[in-house]
Amino acid sequence: MTRRPEAAAAERRPVAPAWFDAALAQSPERTHLDVEGAEIEVLSWGDRGKPGLLLLHGLTAHADWWSFLAPLLAQRRRVVAFSLSGMGRSGWRDSYSLEQHAREAIAVAETTGLFESSVSPILIGHSFGSFATRIVARTIDAKLGGVVLVDGALAAGDSDKEYGDIPVRGHRHRVYPTLEQAIARFRFEPAQSCENPYIRDFLARTSLGLTPADRGGDGWSWRFDPDLRAKNRATATAELLAPVTCRVAFLFGDRSQLMTSARLDLIRRHAPVDAPWIVIPDAGHHIMVDQPLALIAALRSLLEAWQPAATLEHPFTLPTSSVPA
Repeated sequence: MTRRPEAAAAERRPVAPAWFDAALAQSPERTHLDVEGAEIEVLSWGDRGKPGLLLLHGLTAHADWWSFLAPLLAQRRRVVAFSLSGMGRSGWRDSYSLEQHAREAIAVAETTGLFESSVSPILIGHSFGSFATRIVARTIDAKLGGVVLVDGALAAGDSDKEYGDIPVRGHRHRVYPTLEQAIARFRFEPAQSCENPYIRDFLARTSLGLTPADRGGDGWSWRFDPDLRAKNRATATAELLAPVTCRVAFLFGDRSQLMTSARLDLIRRHAPVDAPWIVIPDAGHHIMVDQPLALIAALRSLLEAWQPAATLEHPFTLPTSSVPA
């Protein structure tokens, strides 16, 4: 019997450590939610009524960038990740904005029960997701327990615009005849090496889908809208740096390609004086790719400081095995 190319590609997956396989074995509930005409992909772990945690991904990424980390945060929480419109398995729009992505985040949080606990939910946004997280905080900060901005550049200067004028061209992604060829073309942006090939392989696979005829024909291509940047309306720096009343924490990779001295200085000038400032050693911009367990340790410590286990309805207990729980 001749094996299908996809089966052969699956057999060549890099060996992953036990903690990674154990995390992925805790499969989320996968649903879709209509938000202003676009179907939004939603992943949920944990029971409704527990303290809520909402996770936002970076540009051209998707909810599954969090699916090997979310179970490690979900022992006593309701953890939800979703794909912003135009990305992952969410629907595409004629135009995008941070304000609209923020409304998607609020709708997902409301629908998945993150406001049902007596403890206010916390938002964690990575990269581009930190921009939308900041807009959510500006909009409903009184309803939040805090926001964590993970390597979020926010802006390059006080009068910076995040997007220039990029024409919408109706682009289509390249279509690859086999899954293996498509996986081989996966790249991080900004560019970086990856010393954890099992993470790179997983992210590549979850970024790809079979391409329907109206998007270029039979084969494999990237799920995100190829005109995503062109359709994004610019957001002024003032909107990203405006003060909020909820707690804010900043978490960076110590060799991040985006966090220049100028950007860090800008954030410092606009950050609350008591905002935690956490730096993960030996991590670039994609901290969950470079140092996933260090990221989890930092987030667990921060969440414990903000919401001590003794104050929660579902107290935290230490795991009884060596596998993170």
